[in-house]
Parts: sequence; C-alpha cells; structure tokens
Amino acid sequence: MSSVSEIMETMEYGASVEDSSAVRDWLKRHGAFGHFIGGAFTRPGRTFATRDPSTGEALAEVTQGTADDIAQAVKAARKAQRGWAKLSGSERARHLYALARHVQKRERFLSVLESLDNGKPIRESRDIDIPLVVRHFYHHAGWAELRDNAFPGHAPLGVCGQVIPWNFPLLMLAWKIAPALAAGNTVVLKPAEYTPLTALAFAEICQQVGLPAGVVNIVTGDGETGAALVGAEVDKIAFTGSTEVGRAIAGRLAGTGRGLTLELGGKSPFVVMEDADLDAAVEGVVDSIWFNQGQVCCAGSRILVAEAVAARFEALLGARMARLRVGPPLDKSTDIGAIVDPVQKDRIISICAAATDAGAELVGGQPGQGCFIAPGYLKNIAPANPGMEQEIFGPIATLSTFRTADEAAELANNTRYGLAASVWSESATVATDLAARIKAGVVWINSANLFDAAAPFGGWRESGFGREGGRAGMLDYLAPPEVKPAREPAPKPVTAAPDGGAGQAGGIDRTAKLYIGGAQKRPDGGASYAVPGGLAPLGNRKDIRNAVEAAAKAGKWAAMGGHARAQVLYYIAENLSARAADFAALTGKPEIEAAIARAFHYAAWADKFDGANVQAKPGHLVNVIPEPWGILGIACPNAQPLAGFMSLVMPAIAMGNRVVAIPAQDNPLALADLYQVFDTSDLPGGVVNIVTGARKDLAPVLAAHDEVAAMWHVGPPDSLAAVERAACGNLKPVWSPAHRDWTSAAAQGEDFLRHAVQMKTVWLPYGALPAGTGSLAY
Repeated sequence: MSSVSEIMETMEYGASVEDSSAVRDWLKRHGAFGHFIGGAFTRPGRTFATRDPSTGEALAEVTQGTADDIAQAVKAARKAQRGWAKLSGSERARHLYALARHVQKRERFLSVLESLDNGKPIRESRDIDIPLVVRHFYHHAGWAELRDNAFPGHAPLGVCGQVIPWNFPLLMLAWKIAPALAAGNTVVLKPAEYTPLTALAFAEICQQVGLPAGVVNIVTGDGETGAALVGAEVDKIAFTGSTEVGRAIAGRLAGTGRGLTLELGGKSPFVVMEDADLDAAVEGVVDSIWFNQGQVCCAGSRILVAEAVAARFEALLGARMARLRVGPPLDKSTDIGAIVDPVQKDRIISICAAATDAGAELVGGQPGQGCFIAPGYLKNIAPANPGMEQEIFGPIATLSTFRTADEAAELANNTRYGLAASVWSESATVATDLAARIKAGVVWINSANLFDAAAPFGGWRESGFGREGGRAGMLDYLAPPEVKPAREPAPKPVTAAPDGGAGQAGGIDRTAKLYIGGAQKRPDGGASYAVPGGLAPLGNRKDIRNAVEAAAKAGKWAAMGGHARAQVLYYIAENLSARAADFAALTGKPEIEAAIARAFHYAAWADKFDGANVQAKPGHLVNVIPEPWGILGIACPNAQPLAGFMSLVMPAIAMGNRVVAIPAQDNPLALADLYQVFDTSDLPGGVVNIVTGARKDLAPVLAAHDEVAAMWHVGPPDSLAAVERAACGNLKPVWSPAHRDWTSAAAQGEDFLRHAVQMKTVWLPYGALPAGTGSLAY
C-alpha cells in the first residue's frame, strides 16, 4: 500500500469502489425474472443469464420472451390504452411526475445496477444517465399537461412497440416511454438482452407509483423477441439499434400503415479547425468517445483535424490518452469501463485488424483481459478504409487531416450516416457555417455529447428518421387531426401509343414532353400513352434519373432563403390567376382556385415556419432548425390532378426542397401548361421536375434513388408498400397523407410543412461556463 508521501508525489488515484450490496441483495431477492405484463411480473419461463461484463459474473436469470408473451403484453397495453388516453392531461402528468420522483429517489441504486449490467463507469451512469432519465420524465410530465393546448386536434397513436439497445439502457427507456405516455399511448418495451435489469427495476417503480396496469409492459429477450414485437399488432414501432436491423424493420412494416421511428448507427465527424482551443478539443474527444467506451452511436469517432495544427493536436491527444484509467466500472476513479459483451469486443478487434491490414496505423487500442479495450485511434487512414466506413462502436477513433473548410465539410459528409457532429473553432462564424453544412441531425459546437429532453435528437440518411425529445419528439407519438378521407379512383391501365405523337385538348396542341430541369423534354424512347384530351409522355427509369440529376443541380434554391422563395411562390400564384380561365377549361374552376390558394398559402409560410431556441442546459443556445430534405420525391393523387399536384409540391418547395413529381396518371395533361407558369415566375430550373407515366412503375424507382432524401406518396396500400420497400435502400422516410378533397381546406396546413423538413439541433455554448458544466455534466 502506498504511503501518503508517495501518493502526494505520484498524485495517483487510489481505489474508490461504489458499494453494490443493495443491488446484489435486490437481485438475490428476485431470483429469476419474469416479464412485466399488465401491471405484474409473470412467472419466469425459459431463462438466460445477464452478466457483469467487467468480470463475467452472472447477475441474474431473465426470461426469454416468446411471440405469445409479446401478444399477451400487446393485449394488456391495448386494454389499458383507452382508459389511459381518457385521463386528463393533468392526471397523466401526475403519473409521469411520480415516475420522475421515484427514479430520483433511487438514483444511486439505479446507477450501480446500470454499471454492473452494462460495464460503463459509475461516474457516467451516476452523473449523466440517471439524471437525464429523471429530466425526461419531468419534461414530459409537462407535455402531458399541455398536450391538448400545444397540439390541438392531435390524438394518441395507440399501442407503441419499443426496442432499445444496450449502450444507454435506462436512458433509452426514458427517451421512448416518457413521450409515448405523455401523448396518451401505452407501450410494450423490449430491452436489450445484454442489459435488461434497469428496465425491470423501472417496472417495479411503475408498480410503486400506481401506474395503471398495462400502461407500461416490459418483455425481455433477444432479437427473436424484438422481431415478434415488430410483427405484433401495435400502432407504432420505435427502434434504436443498428442500421442493418433498422432497414429490416422498415421493410417488414412496409405497407402496414404503422408509425416508425428509427434511431440508428453513426460515424460522426469531430472537426477541429485551425483556430480551435486544442486542449478543449482533446477533452471533447475524451468526452465524446472514450469516457463511454465508444459505445454510443453519436460518438465523434471520425476526428478530422486541420493540417496546420494536426501534429500539436495529436501530441496533446496522446498525452491525454495515456492518463486515462481503464478499470472496474464501480471504481469512481475509472475513466473507461468494460465493453458490454465478448461478442462486441471481438467485433471491435476485427474491424481494427481490417483497418490496419488496409494500411492504417493503430495508436493504443490494445485489448486487455476480459471485456476491456484501451482507448486508441487509427491514423494514416484512407477514406475507403474499413475503419473509416464502419461503425466501430468501441473506444477506437480515426484521425485524418484537411486543409480548408470546404474539404472539412466534404470529409464530414463523406459517410452514409448523419446522426451527429462536433465542430471546434474559436470563430463563431466558422463554427456555425460548418454546422449548417454538415448533414447531421445534431451538431455540437465546442462541445460533445450534450443531451436534454427539450432538444430533439435523431438522424438523417442511414442514421434513421424521426426525433426523440422536445416538441418534434412528441409529434412522432401523436396522430395529426383527422381529415375526411376520400376514395381515390384506381388508375387506368397504361398502354404505350405509337411514335409519341401529339394530341388536342381544349383547343391547345399537346406534345408528349416531360418537364425536367426547367425545360420540356421528350421521354427516353419517345413513348406516350393515351389520356383524355390527347397523349401523355410515358416516362421511365432513365427519365426519373435525369429528373433527379436536374434537381441535384438546383441546390441553390434552399440557400435563397424563405423570403426569396416566397416571392417566387407569390409570382406563381399571380401567373396562375392570369391564366385561370385556361386551366379552368382543363380541370374546372374549383381546382384552379385551389391551386392559386396553395401558392399564396405556402408563399406566406415560406419565411414563417420557424425553429426554436429551446430551454435546455444553462449557458447554451440550443437551436432547433427546420432544414429541407433536399430532393423530395412526390407521387401525386390520381384525382383532381392540378389541385393535388399543387397541394403537395407547393409546401415542399416553400421549405427549400427540390421536387421530382409523378402527376395524376389518368389526367396529367391538366398540368401541361404549368411549365409556362413556372418559367415566367422565375422558378429556377430543376426545382420542380415532372415525369408522367404509370405510377406503379415510376414511384418505386423514384423511392429507390439514393439522391432522393424523402418520399411522399398518395395512393392505394399496395402501391405504398412497393414504395416503402424501395425506400429501405437508403432508409428514406415515406409520408403517405390520406387521399382527400384536394380543393378543400384540409389539403393545406402545417402538417405538410412539418413533413417537408427535418429538424437539426445545434448546441452552442456561450459565456464563461461555471466549473463542472462541461459537455459531460448534466
């Protein structure tokens, strides 16, 4: 044992192990765990062991859930949902408040249980995870109280199936259960098979606070249990996990009409500019990827450093890395705990081996005994190296350099993911410019891994869609105000006419041409098909590709700003009004009046659909910014061709998107003169592209295109299913508004605008922060 004088000389920490006796007594009292269904624990069935990853010791036996268990839990949730939804907002709020208070009272117990089951240091579970769990239930108690005023006309979805991962077991539970309950839904949640114990402890808390039976149900098990929940009769699935599993879930739910939120993998850039505070940036790396063993999907695992400061940054990084302590999770002096399971440790080692085989150099990152891996990073790594492309999900980062801000943005976006990013610069102008250019759902400036219940969290691209937290997260658990659905006429069969040709409608010559890139073009191959009043172009796969390429070149549309876009939409409305008689002859007066109204309505919204600065952590501006998807595919309804087209295209372009639209299959000639209106209204070429033809053929092609970021589809379930399956390729969201009277007031409003944007949350610290309020202090 070291003497006091020796300790003063070395300044080494001694052991300071958190007492786990209360948790172990609780586990011993329980023995084997059953599921929590209908307000009570079931008898244990076939069980499996959950283990302490730092020692391999078995902690408890947990029941392997079956399809019958899931069905029983869904039945209990369905039975409870009607009564739970009928409670007043105040009554639901009191239940959520009680959950927050009871979690708060058991913070130490839950922290120890989390670290035992997950392997993360007690400092993280005690100081970060459990306080955030409390915060989420408090925050959503407020939303329960305010739901009817804040979201008028909205209603709960019903029963929500929720599947959570092992990296933040209790926090992910709170992220999902709290908004679902606040909205009036009931839930069936499946925790990860590696880390089910805090979920089961939470089930006890639900009993203690008197939560009505069946409102929360917890079924433990492995991937088969999760698959059974995805296939069950629930109204929404919320999944956090790997991109591969998320893609499979999206495919399975295609055409079912069920809600879906996916929070998936990430390979987040950590950008260090030349003027950054390098010491602070190094601490940001420690916070972002090493203190949590890298087992967090938004970790800044791709470190991108300005070449001019790379050598100094790497020296500081190496010195800091050498002082990190890897050890037992319950030791309060431990910086880096255990990897959750030997399977995950082997995966990390395998990716590092593939990276070094491909030419990268591994600094640190050596495996230890058991489930421990020392922190490290891969340097001299090429963009196509497996270590740069794959989500390592361990305490291993990559380090590469750039020369200019443009190159930094390009490298940051050189990934299929888009979950989070961290930008370090002493210049607010430089930092906010990069934050705007990086394609990610969350961007931290001069900070890392900040979370709050008021700040929406979620990804872009293959990191998923939907948001958790804040107003956006609540909307993902609510159904919009009901509209009176109308029956859409089934499209007539499409038969190619010879030679393309021209037709007559309303005395106007109709030549079979598409509208792509601001110009009329013949379809690839020149085919047409017969429609009332003439011949319409029969677009194909190549025409869709050409239209997407034209839309990609019109990227400056979003940069024009809302006011400038509004002027163009007002101009469209003005020119439509001037030609109202011509269009009325083709579609009837109600449709042209609706088309004009849509252009005016969304011109008014173009510079008024705002984000928000939310109240999260003190000393931080947390801006929630609506950003356009980019290229938006739209399959328009087959009835009311002009009103339907304008009802969908106008909100999309008002928000800054570029559109590739498939108009009404049976009567696309109603739009034949729109190109003249667009051309004379200063609409830039490529902002709106129109490809006519068979919707069942064109819509899946459009949905499958990698450059299309989101898809809207109005059509029958079989057509929607094909589109949703095609969209799984790059996990783009598909919105399917109900067919309605597109000339009515129900065909416009904020719901269309909400689906035309994705929310980006930008964290910006300001002022001199008090001690202890860094990026990992909550």
